[in-house]
Formats: sequence, structure tokens, C-alpha cells
Amino acid sequence: MRKSKLLWVVLLVFITLLAVSCTSSSLIPASSTVNGTLQVHYIDVGQADSILLKASDGTAVLIDAGNNPDGPDVVNYLKSQQVKELAAVIATHPHEDHIGGLDTIIKNFPVKAVYMPNASSTTKTFEEFISAVKASGAKRIQAKAGVSLDVPGLTGRFLAPNGSGYEDLNNYSAVLRLTCGKITFLFTGDAEDISEKEMLSSGQDLKANVLKVGHHGSDTSTTSSFLKAVSPQYAIISVESGNDYGHPADSVLSSLSGAGIQVFRTDKNGTIVVTCDGESVTFAVGESLRNILPT
Repeated sequence: MRKSKLLWVVLLVFITLLAVSCTSSSLIPASSTVNGTLQVHYIDVGQADSILLKASDGTAVLIDAGNNPDGPDVVNYLKSQQVKELAAVIATHPHEDHIGGLDTIIKNFPVKAVYMPNASSTTKTFEEFISAVKASGAKRIQAKAGVSLDVPGLTGRFLAPNGSGYEDLNNYSAVLRLTCGKITFLFTGDAEDISEKEMLSSGQDLKANVLKVGHHGSDTSTTSSFLKAVSPQYAIISVESGNDYGHPADSVLSSLSGAGIQVFRTDKNGTIVVTCDGESVTFAVGESLRNILPT
């Protein structure tokens, strides 16, 4: 009788523990939950692009590095952010104002992987970049639509390029969509209307809270249909004051304004740092950067 009673007690305890275990597992946060924060630094490199992604655990990814003379400045900037190595470098396309400083970056930091589209150039700048990549031993990965960013702690996917044989290298631009909890960022390089149309036709999710405006705000990019599909709340334009190209175009600024999008520009705001906690984003420019950037 005692053995039977003891057996029932043990069985009851087991059932109770099993129920608690099942209940507890349902309370475990989803994998999309962000641990810490993500900072996105839109570095002021004039009429060029350079963007640093830095997670709170120190993981860092660099998208482009400006023109050739910008290399040392970007190196110093990364060092000021305590970057010790780069989990990945993304070379959006072979134009100098995007890859010019990357050879200097790669020579100064260990780089695990380099993402780049299947596009090349005969320029000395491109040759120096490729030589640096080969010498570094970094893994080379073709950036194209459907490829995921293989960096622990960061969730990203390339939306373009979707094709090949483009006449303009801008349309080879590696376009990355990065997810930070409920917040999304879209980095477009210099992708123009042809690439935008292909992204729209592909059926991929283009929505993003923060858009890096394509091609420095040129009217060759940011078509109305693309902007509607992305539907951002914020837009960043990397551009130099008084540049020879008339960037950003008035038509693009008008489209952004008409859609109620808040615009930040490196020619007016300098370096722009966006901090994401998975639920919202905060912007730091000018004086407010003193709380973020070491003196």
C-alpha cells in the first residue's frame, strides 16, 4: 500500500514538473529578440560611402570605405570605436568612392569575409583592393540577391544584384537589408532605377525603417515605386556639400519630403550614428555624438 502511494506521489511530481517545463518554454523569447544594441555609423567621407555596423558585443561589419584618401581616416574612426577586427567587409561595387579606402582597411584590420558582387574594373583602385583581399586570406563571398550575411548576431540578407550584364557598375551594387528586432535597415550602395525595378519584380520584402538613399541622392535612384515599397520613416544621404554632381537631386528631396520621411545628410549633419535596441532607433549627430564617440 505504501509502495503504491509513493508511486502515485512520484508520478504526480513528474507530471507537475513536466507542466511547469512546458509553460516555461512558452515564455522563452523568440530568436528575433535583440541582446544589447546595434549601432549603425554613417561615416562622413564626403562624396562617397562608408558605413560601420557595430553590435554591443563588439562584432563589426564595414560597408565600403570611401575614396582612396579616405582610407586612413576610416581606419582611425574604426579604432576610435574600439574595432579590433571585422567580421565582414562589404564592397558594394567597384567604383572608387566606395572601395577606394578598402585596401587600407584590410591591411589594418583582420577581416574574416569579404562580400562583393560579380563585377570588376580595370582601374588601379580595384586592382589594389583585390590584391589586399587576396593577401588577407579573407573568405570571398559573392554578394547577390538571396545570399545571407553570415555574421553571428547580425541578421542580414542581400536583395540585389538580381542580374548581370549591366552597362553601369552602379546596378551591380550589393543591396543589404539588415534586421534588428522589429527594426530594419536598407543599404543600397549606388543601385539605380534598373536594380530597383528588379528588386520590386523579385517579390522580396523591401520594407525598411531606415533607408540609405541610393547613389548619394541622385535622380537615377529612389524611384517613386521603390520608395513606396520601402516606406521608410528615416533616410540617410551620404554626400559632399557643393559636389559637382548636384547631389542630392531636388526631385529626390521632394519625394522624401512628400512622403513625410525625416532626412539626415552627411553634408549637413556630419557623421550620423543610429542606435537600435530592437524596438526603436535613436539618432545622434553633431554635438550629441559626444556621448557616443570618444574624444
